[in-house]
Amino acid sequence: MPLKTMSPKASSLFSVKSIMLQMMVVLLGLSLSGCVGAVAGVGAAAVAAGNTEKGLGTSISDGVIRVKLADRFLQADASLFTNVSVSVNDGAVLLTGAVEQPEHKVEATQLAWQTRGVIEVINEIEVSDKSSIKDIAKDLAAAAQLRAKLIAEQGVSSINFSVDVVNGTVFLTGIASSEEEMNTVVALARELRFATNVVNYIRISDDDRE
Repeated sequence: MPLKTMSPKASSLFSVKSIMLQMMVVLLGLSLSGCVGAVAGVGAAAVAAGNTEKGLGTSISDGVIRVKLADRFLQADASLFTNVSVSVNDGAVLLTGAVEQPEHKVEATQLAWQTRGVIEVINEIEVSDKSSIKDIAKDLAAAAQLRAKLIAEQGVSSINFSVDVVNGTVFLTGIASSEEEMNTVVALARELRFATNVVNYIRISDDDRE
């Protein structure tokens, strides 16, 4: 989609984050290639990671996920890149910040699940403009109801799926272990009282993600 015109403040923030992203790509690329100098350049954070239960290898993997997702946000919409913060812990992605439209929150979830190595997406992004949301209470109730159903359903790993409901439309994203599991999740979504439509972005776990 075409990029929106940004204010001078947003443009400045965009430039700073772009430079940070480029630096992260260089550091991670060099460290993964085995360059001793690059590993030293990562600094105290890398040393600390090596002394924790998480370990340096996992920390680097989480860093790669974060860089890739930041790049996806940058390519998709500048507002996602500048307004959404990404934290990654053992493949679990936490999204925070604020976006203007609920569709942008859904897009952030979808882009996160498209990134290799991601095993869970927790979307805590706030929507600043709620004028397009017809009934927030119904959407929240539908999302909570479906999450409860996924947790209770045998044969469904609820952690592998994200649920967003906007104006009665249920958006499903995540990774299913089989087509049967995916169909079960979709069927549960269609049973929701306040659901008017179900949009399925779930992928089967051949994991051809990048």
